[in-house]
Amino acid sequence: MKVRELLGTAQVPGGEELRLFRRDKDFMIVLDRNELMNSRMSGSEEALATLTVGRLKNRTNPRLLIGGYGMGFTLRAALQALSRQAEVVVAELVPEIVAWARGPMAELTAGCLDDPRVTIAEQDVADLIGGGAGTYDAILLDVDNGPDGLTREENNGLYSDDGLRAAKAALVPGGILAVWSAGDDPAFTRRLGGAGFQVAIEKVRARANGKGAQHTIWLARRR
Repeated sequence: MKVRELLGTAQVPGGEELRLFRRDKDFMIVLDRNELMNSRMSGSEEALATLTVGRLKNRTNPRLLIGGYGMGFTLRAALQALSRQAEVVVAELVPEIVAWARGPMAELTAGCLDDPRVTIAEQDVADLIGGGAGTYDAILLDVDNGPDGLTREENNGLYSDDGLRAAKAALVPGGILAVWSAGDDPAFTRRLGGAGFQVAIEKVRARANGKGAQHTIWLARRR
């Protein structure tokens, strides 16, 4: 069995330390004993993008906000599905994540950070949401383990009543708030409905081949 090699560490603002590992050709980002991301498991992160863009079919130049970058699976899938006139803003709070994407994971990144449609904002996605009234056709959130924050307590605010109201205000009419989660959360579904969203829930496997754990994606349309 090949040994797991530590490539780098990064401090999450207000949270714990992230570690980037490589084993053979696979990459892992780990928090304490929790494996947050693995380059072999991209299916549900890609579905976060494709399911969202599929609901924006009639928009010729949509503007998307993705938080955060992770290993770039959502961004790359979005770029493949979007028109050349689209714009994608990626909020990544941890600068080392972007540095790893351009460094040891450059082959996996496949140049997506240099796509002319992409803007990287090394800041809290909550700040971009709060300052973006009526700006986005879609907001895609995969900043933690889901509505029950793991990496950083402040992330919980994104999924609170106040956070959902802010997201709704940042969307254009008919815009989509898409949220990835490792598991289901009925209380969050109720909060989305209470905030005035029309909610659909998709269950997606972790791996692109349809195998692995089942993850949850909320697709909430602003009425």
